Amino acid sequence: MITLEIKGMTCGHCVHAVTEALQGVAGVEQVLEVNLQTGKATLQGEADPAALVKAVEDEGYKAVVLS
Repeated sequence: MITLEIKGMTCGHCVHAVTEALQGVAGVEQVLEVNLQTGKATLQGEADPAALVKAVEDEGYKAVVLS
């Protein structure tokens, strides 16, 4: 499982945009949750952490891989 901290999400649209961005990264098997209140995203797969951060940042948010 991979956990990211996502900064800049303010609404449900943000959650949807981040979810879609993460789903588009090679190696992501499933996005388990993108939580607006905690600012965290969890997913399953073997994706490149740098690719995950780039996908989120391309949508206009900041991301840090926590684990």
